[in-house]
Amino acid sequence: MAPASPHPDWLVPDWSAPPSVRALCTTRHGGVSQPPYDSMNLGAFVGDTLQAVDRNVQRLTQALGARPVLLKQLHGTRLLALAAQTPDYLEADGSYTGQRGLACAVGIADCLPILLCHVADGQATQVGALHAGWRGLAGELGVGVVEAFFACQAATGRPPAQWLAWLGPCIGPQVFEVGPEVQAAFRAFSAQAAQAFVPLAGGKLLADLPALARQRLAAVGVRAVFGNDGSPAWCTVENPSRFFSYRRDKVTGRQLASICLL
Repeated sequence: MAPASPHPDWLVPDWSAPPSVRALCTTRHGGVSQPPYDSMNLGAFVGDTLQAVDRNVQRLTQALGARPVLLKQLHGTRLLALAAQTPDYLEADGSYTGQRGLACAVGIADCLPILLCHVADGQATQVGALHAGWRGLAGELGVGVVEAFFACQAATGRPPAQWLAWLGPCIGPQVFEVGPEVQAAFRAFSAQAAQAFVPLAGGKLLADLPALARQRLAAVGVRAVFGNDGSPAWCTVENPSRFFSYRRDKVTGRQLASICLL
């Protein structure tokens, strides 16, 4: 299936992936869903009609030139290796594949999507996508979704230094207010994590989720990271005309970040 042109408002990663990689991150625009899910909602469990979600998925499929395999995300570290027969909505927070015609995809409405591409001898051999909210990113005992992914890949001969990463839109550091337990979860892994938190009155803190993800990627050995730098344009909460945000609206749709090999 040859890919079609994506909606002009969708995000196309600006990174050094080979031309055989197709990656997209949708926004609110380009779909058929009615308010408050207007219009490109790709979340099947948020109250929108399944007919509208299906039509929106079809539009994304056409733009990718591949079938996005949709997940039921749990804020954990479970990963799926995708194959042609893999159904939608298995429980996982990340996926990977080397098969053409399949796209790894994660839904987001404040959590951070991480798209990944393995490159060896100038050729893309594998792609992946991770759903990285703070719980999945922090994980347990220093093993979150990033560490789980790269341990799995290194075991099959794809070390972290051979991967590219792109960070998509998420709740920004200007508004991501958290409790001290969130900082503690990250500082238990690395003292450097303290740099990604700004204290507020009353014991709360502002957390920089993209910065925390960059720290975890660097720690496992990923050298090439692109995309979200924590600036306001990437913030799902502060850009209501462009992005869905659960924290802002509660009842809302979901963006989808997806990647495939052509």
